Amino acid sequence: MAINVDVYQQIKKSFGGKQVQLVAVSKTKPIEDIQGYYDMGQRDFGENYVQEFVEKVPALPADIRWHFIGHLQRNKVKLVIPHVYLIHGVDSERLLSEIQKEAAKANLRVNVLLQLFVAQEETKFGFDLSEFEGIIADLSRWPNVNVLGVMGMSSVTENTEQIRSEFKALKQASDRLVALNPAANILSMGMSGDYLLAIEEGSNMVRIGSTLFGAR
Repeated sequence: MAINVDVYQQIKKSFGGKQVQLVAVSKTKPIEDIQGYYDMGQRDFGENYVQEFVEKVPALPADIRWHFIGHLQRNKVKLVIPHVYLIHGVDSERLLSEIQKEAAKANLRVNVLLQLFVAQEETKFGFDLSEFEGIIADLSRWPNVNVLGVMGMSSVTENTEQIRSEFKALKQASDRLVALNPAANILSMGMSGDYLLAIEEGSNMVRIGSTLFGAR
């Protein structure tokens, strides 16, 4: 599927004037499609696979803000951090420590979101709420990691009340973090199928792929 100007504009319009950051999820999509949305003014793109990500970076404009939104393995951290604007899925203390180690080696400060597990699916990753509380209580342990907020995914279900409840839990966690650090105010939740509901519940960053780029 080629880029769709009308769909892109409709998505932006659907934010209703709210300050919501659109991350165009470009995993598995060709460089030409990414360049097409870039030419329309889109700057934030999300990738899931490390090898694909590092191949795309040098082939596209340098001012793209790359978001790594997949499950990041610890042994791939050093490949990602020189190029990434924001790592969305920091889902364990071990991954956080690995990012700290590699960022310190490279003399970088790496932006991340803490991923929370709120869905009723075992296939999802993330901190539970008690682990999250322990992490945010002392972020100074990771001086080369800049925690900018919270990310999470809802269950795959037709039950909108369940999805809404999960988004509310993410928003409450986000509020806890903001109370400790007002600058850590990104709440990344909502994808192609549920982003409008996510925005209603306080999301200020949505990750949209198939609606923009077509099915994979």
